[in-house]
Amino acid sequence: MEINQLVQRSLHRCPMLSINPKMLPRLDELDADLLARRQRAIDEGRRGEVEGLDLTLRFLSSKRAQAHRAASMGRVDLGMPTLRQHPRRGA
Repeated sequence: MEINQLVQRSLHRCPMLSINPKMLPRLDELDADLLARRQRAIDEGRRGEVEGLDLTLRFLSSKRAQAHRAASMGRVDLGMPTLRQHPRRGA
């Protein structure tokens, strides 16, 4: 398995990573690539590979939905944090 494939799978499978909505076209490219690889694995009889690709495709679908939700929500301005003044002890 190539490094690029490992990175792709880990990005999609990690629940803590969120996808920037600007990356949606790239997710479509990855989806097409994964579907082509899945078909090749089916043609070559590699059932384990097919199962792994199916799992990755499910995670990719989930990340795509997450990116669509993020795009529809827009930005939230949290403002700039301020430092609180603590009273000095013993003064």
